Amino acid sequence: MKFVSWNVNGLRACVDKGFAQAFEAADADIFCVQETKLQQGQIDFAPQGYCAYWNYAVKKGYSGTAVFARREPERVDYGLGIPEHDQEGRVITLAYPEFYFVCVYTPNAQSELQRLAYRMTWEDDFRAYLMRLDQDKPVIVCGDLNVAHQEIDLKNPKQNRGSAGFTDQERGKFGELLDAGFSDTFRALHPDTVSAYSWWSYRFKARQRNTGWRIDYFLVSRRLLPHVTDAAIHADVLGSDHCPVSLTLDL
Repeated sequence: MKFVSWNVNGLRACVDKGFAQAFEAADADIFCVQETKLQQGQIDFAPQGYCAYWNYAVKKGYSGTAVFARREPERVDYGLGIPEHDQEGRVITLAYPEFYFVCVYTPNAQSELQRLAYRMTWEDDFRAYLMRLDQDKPVIVCGDLNVAHQEIDLKNPKQNRGSAGFTDQERGKFGELLDAGFSDTFRALHPDTVSAYSWWSYRFKARQRNTGWRIDYFLVSRRLLPHVTDAAIHADVLGSDHCPVSLTLDL
């Protein structure tokens, strides 16, 4: 099975930049997007052969996630079941007989770390949610996790230490999630690969210079790791300040 995840930074804008063509070319069994930035009825995108599931933020033009799946799941859940966290359309969970598939758009700590305290609460609650799912069956979780875990995961770690997405606190929470029984599939398959990034600032020609961060991930329950056959970053796909990432599993 092939899975694709992409922070599109506004799906309506991305559609005008070739999203449909990229979607078709990916030929994924499940394709999920983050930061859709729209409400119900604001876009006409219904790819043939896919079931579509949308989670919209209460605030218009903000956050939001969507999942397109070839196979209809047994159940779909939206959010974490915690009102504090479920106003921004950040989580969609599809339940299949073999696994849970979770699409997530993790809150950004924001400039001057205004939202770091909230981010820490979110991290603990999201990890607890995944651990509950994992007790039932294996979990595949993907999306924009808004953190570069190690120095290898961004171009300029020394200059960015303490910045949103590379604070010790955020990196520590990511480590706690891995310690809870999950694996970072890209790093598991490519432990020493450098200059592999999934997000670039729109400023300073960052993408042309590949001055980026790896903040988009596919994580799996550790017992699924032997079934991972490929984990890739598709930096050649344009249309957003992020690029798609993918996972292939032999299930």
